[in-house]
This record gives sequence, C-alpha cells and structure tokens, in this order.
Amino acid sequence: MTWAIDAGSTEVPLIEQTIGDNLEEIVARFGDREALVVDHQGIRQTWNEFNASVNAVAKGLMAYGIGQGDRVGMWSPNYAEWVYVQFATAKIGAIQVNINPAYRTSELEYAMNQSGCKMLVTRSEYLTSAYQDMVEQVRPNCPDLTCVVYFDTNDWADLLAAGESVSGQDLSARMASLSQNDDINIQYTSGTTGFPKGATLSHRAILNDAKFVGMMCDYDETDRVAIPVPFYHCFGMVMGNLCCAVFGATMVIPCPTFDPAAVLRVVEAERCTSLYGVPTMFIAELGHTDLGTRDLSSLRTGIMAGSPCPIEVMRQVIDDMHMSQVTIAYGQTETSPVSTQTRTTDSVEVRVTTVGQVLPHVEAKIVNPETGETVERGTEGEYCTRGFHVMNGYWNDAEKTAEAIDADGWMHSGDLAIMDDEGYVNIVGRIKDMIIRGGENVYPREIEEFLYTHPAIADAQVIGLPDLKYGEEIMAWVQLADGQTLTEDDVKAFCKGKIAHFKIPRYISFVNDFPMTVTGKIRKAEMREKSIADLGLQSEIADTA
Repeated sequence: MTWAIDAGSTEVPLIEQTIGDNLEEIVARFGDREALVVDHQGIRQTWNEFNASVNAVAKGLMAYGIGQGDRVGMWSPNYAEWVYVQFATAKIGAIQVNINPAYRTSELEYAMNQSGCKMLVTRSEYLTSAYQDMVEQVRPNCPDLTCVVYFDTNDWADLLAAGESVSGQDLSARMASLSQNDDINIQYTSGTTGFPKGATLSHRAILNDAKFVGMMCDYDETDRVAIPVPFYHCFGMVMGNLCCAVFGATMVIPCPTFDPAAVLRVVEAERCTSLYGVPTMFIAELGHTDLGTRDLSSLRTGIMAGSPCPIEVMRQVIDDMHMSQVTIAYGQTETSPVSTQTRTTDSVEVRVTTVGQVLPHVEAKIVNPETGETVERGTEGEYCTRGFHVMNGYWNDAEKTAEAIDADGWMHSGDLAIMDDEGYVNIVGRIKDMIIRGGENVYPREIEEFLYTHPAIADAQVIGLPDLKYGEEIMAWVQLADGQTLTEDDVKAFCKGKIAHFKIPRYISFVNDFPMTVTGKIRKAEMREKSIADLGLQSEIADTA
C-alpha cells in the first residue's frame, strides 16, 4: 500500500534573501539585458534602467513617510508603474496590498480598511473605471489612508521628486534592516461567500515560488515572457514579474487588460519565448482571426493555470502556437501560488491529464475530507500542501487562518485530487462544486471535458441545481464556436451512450460568455444563482432544504 503523500527535491537550495537583495544581484549580472517591455506605454528598459526606476519610487515612498510594515495599496491594470511599486515596496519593507482592478467602491473600502492601507497608488481612470471618483467616495471612510497617488497625473512626478531628498545610503540601510521572512504582500482571495480574505505572503515565499516555477519552464536570461495575466494576482506578479527578475528574463507586457489580438501581435513583434494565460485566454487566442497571420515560432514554453484546462485546448496550444514545452501549474493564492507543476520534459499525455508533481521543498498529501486521514494513491481526497510557499496567514484573521492551515502546517485547499504512483496530481474538482444527484457523486469537470470534445462547442461549464426528486440536477452552460448552432436535444444526444445517464445535463443554456473573476476563474456560484432564478427553481431550494 502506497500512501498519497509526496515531497519535492531539496537538491536545489532555497533563496534566503529579500526580493530587493535578489534584484540587486540580478542587476549586477544582467544589467545591460532587457528587463521590461510595456508595449502599450512604449516603455523599454534594461535591468539597470529598471532598477533605477524602482529605486526612485522606493525613495519617493520613503520621503512620503512609508515605513517598514506599512501597507501600500496598488489598484490598477497592468502598467509599468505597477511593477515599479511591486519592487519598490519590497525594497523598503512596505507591504503591498493588491487590489483587484474590477473592484468598486464597497470592495475598495473593505480592502483598504481591512488591511489598514496608509497609501494608495492608482490611476485616475481606465476605460469605464473612474478610479479617482471611487477613491474620493470612499476616502472619508478610510481613516488610515493618508496619501493617494494617481500615477497618470502629476502626482507621479511629485512622488519621484520627493524621493530626491532620500539618499542611496538611506535606501540601502532600510534594505539591510529587512528579513526574508517579513510580510511583503497581501492578496485578497475572491471567495464565493463572505468577505475576501487577505492572504499574507513573505519575501521568502513568493521569491522561491517564482524561482521554482521558472525552473520548471527551463528559464534563463535569454527568455522573453509575455504576461497578459493581471498583476494583481499571483499569476502576473509572482509567476510573471518576479519569476523574470529571478532569472534575468524579460517581462513583456502586451496590454493593460487581456486583448487576444494585442497578445498575438506582441508575441510576434517581441519574439517571446513564453506565454502565460488561463484557459479562457488561450481559447480566445486560438479562436482569433489573427492567429494564422502571426509568426509565433519564437514560442517554446509558457504556463497555463488558474482553472482546469480542457485537454483539447492544451493540444491546440502545443500544435498551433508552437508551445511544445508549455507547462500546467496548480496552486492557490495562499500558496504563493504554485505547489505543483508539470515539467517541460513531461510527455504531452502527462501535461494534458495532470497538474504535475510537487515543486522542490514542497510537500503534498491527499486526505479524506471527512476524517483528515491520508488516503492511498489513486484514491480521491482533498489536496493539502506544506512548505516555504504557504502564506503567513490571513491578515488580521486568526480564526480563518486556523481553518485553512492545520496545527501541523498543512494548507487545506478545498480541491479534490488524485495522486498517482509517480506522484503526479490530477485535480478532480472543488469539494463544494461536487454534485450529488440521487446519491451519485458527479464531478463537473468530467462532464465539461466530455462536452468540449464536440466540434461545435468552444467551452462548457457545469453546475448543480436544486431538485426535489434527486437532490440536485445537472446543468450545462454551453458556449458555441463561431458560426455553430446546436439545440438542447443535440447536446443530450451527443452525451447519450457516451457518459452515464445520470451525468447527462437535464438543463442546458447556450451563452456567449461566463461570469468570471479578472483572473479567469469561473464564478459558479453566480451561475447557479442566475440559473435558479431563470428556471424558477426557488421552490426546489425550499423543498430540499
């Protein structure tokens, strides 16, 4: 009997530095190499130039009275200033609070007050987001907030000018006073119930996670990484920006918010070797009319993460986008974020059917969700992980921290997973998403994967709805490929005889898109609420409660 528990290699040592110290080392090694390209701002900097910008911002923050441990909110889509603030706060020991650019007033006010932000850096506006108007609405209700910097106004120049009064020795002294175990970042998790929780991460956690994620992609200083995923989330900030900094690779920022045409154009123009995205982003790129006209032959690798990837999408990315070494990563904000990842040397079959093995210095186990006991390999259970990458806790919330991290330091993910004999992990679904229909356990992902094999279906998401007879019934939201038509009966006929009768969706809705977070995670709770209302199933809830 082999238990579903595994530990990563410890052959490669952990980085025991702060982010600022690590950046200085990279600049010393690769100072004249390109560090940052922001296409939509026309910015192109070497590591020497980038570091000078970071230092100027760091000194400005110090001149404005930002001390070690003070919280600085960053609320913006992907701009160069976001990256400067990311590294500048790390250099001075301030805690950057990542604020979702889709937030509105009530969410902004909550994040500002829950974290106790002293400063907020943002834009005055972006598309339909009137950031300055929203800030002015909530500012009277945020007693800790003493300063707001709108980086697309003269505020930015004022910040940099103020920093000229701070010497390089002052900045160096501040950097020397920091520890790699200090809190450095707060990221609010977009929970489907209750208020978001502020996962608090250290220099050591995100710096080493960035290092090992890059190792799995075989990065070095010659790589050029296209980062269209949002900075406010670990995918952009850690796996993107920080990962590039650890290896001296180039950060290539194609657009402020995701635009498939811009991504394809910039990957070609900048000869990117790596591309990041959640599955919905890759689906949009694969379906874009520009795909066939762009030369993507420079691509080698990349990362697909954020939500389960349909197998056919993975195969198309490998075949049609030249990403033969694309990897799949899995984790959560609370684990900095990655805990398992496929290798570039793994077979295509492994990369399309698993989320890889644990990273170096990381432990994982699969446990019975009811008893907490470790299960055998090949048996479903809850994925748990332990190691350097686990958050320091939820900001000012000891109770929620204790619910997530047990007394032995294991972070409980809430995900159902299976570990095979070689330690490869397959995520079956969320415990809370599992549908129990007439006593049968049904995992939405299995049905989604099957529906995706229909040539007319571009994407599908499956949820459970209340039902008096069976407890729950299955519903599929189906997004058709361009120019395709299907009926509900067509979909059911496609399923008949190919999947068990109890897995065939009773309800089918054809949609143009899905409600999702900025990071591309599907909001299934929102889908469920809308479907219950649209189908008039409120009485079923009452009867089955």
